Amino acid sequence: MALNIQDIQAPIANEMELFEQKFRSFMKSNVMLLDKIMNYIVKRKGKQIRPMFVFLTARTCGQITEATYRGAALIELLHTATLVHDDVVDDANYRRGFFSVNALWKNKIAVLVGDYLLSRGMLLSIENKDFELLSIVSTAVKEMSEGELMQMEKARRLDITEDIYFEIIRQKTASLIASCCAVGASSAHASGETIEQARKFGEKVGIAFQIKDDLFDYGTDEIGKPVGIDIKEKKMTLPLIYSLNKASWSDKRRIIDIIKNQNDKPRKVAEVIDFVKKSGGIEYATHIMQKYHTEALHILHSFPPSVYKTSLEQLVTFTIERTK
Repeated sequence: MALNIQDIQAPIANEMELFEQKFRSFMKSNVMLLDKIMNYIVKRKGKQIRPMFVFLTARTCGQITEATYRGAALIELLHTATLVHDDVVDDANYRRGFFSVNALWKNKIAVLVGDYLLSRGMLLSIENKDFELLSIVSTAVKEMSEGELMQMEKARRLDITEDIYFEIIRQKTASLIASCCAVGASSAHASGETIEQARKFGEKVGIAFQIKDDLFDYGTDEIGKPVGIDIKEKKMTLPLIYSLNKASWSDKRRIIDIIKNQNDKPRKVAEVIDFVKKSGGIEYATHIMQKYHTEALHILHSFPPSVYKTSLEQLVTFTIERTK
């Protein structure tokens, strides 16, 4: 039976509803233009997977407190700020099928909105003396920026080893889910050891999540992002790294040349996808994703049983089995 996000969310449905109201109030501003943009951002919110990780982890480790709401809001504010800035950097006009902030209000306003969201999140923590939460989330934002920059640096040379790949995705993707789980545990007044366990659990989920994303690039699912986007953007993904490591010198040179110089030709991109599929890159990446999934569940099983822990387990499975 396919997992449904509403069913997974059921044990914390009331908290999530209350969070939505609190989050709106945290984003209020006296500047009319800013208020208009904040409303637009709130309306476009997706599945709320990040706040779900915060609330379910908090309840798995203890009780949901006022700090849990602020921690979830802090993650959303800081993460939304990075997305608004990303869209400016990438010159992207859409985000999740909606116009991006920069497409509607131009780059200058988008950058300022990102700055506002960052400072709003920091102030929310400082005013309430949530210093540990601020430390956890700020570390994640720092890591996300480092991971993104490391990926850009490597894309120029296309010399990524598996070790570097895992370091990039640990920083770029996994650090955010890790911070959701650590914030949840910390807001429930868990011990330092428990917070670290929650963080590690989130990190493993995040790595599995990113590998799943890599696999979408090879059309391993009927829906999802368009096929070959990572290749066009010269992003080195796990199926490709594995395949290149196994390839003969001439194949390696041919594939790298396509990625560097011919990545705008659909026929050539299809050639790279075919090469990866024939080299066993898809099977290998799927195997590694399952390994991280299993390791995450192993950590989770050390927590006492509850409906919240069960939902958390289902949420992990949902992120791995999603089709987009």
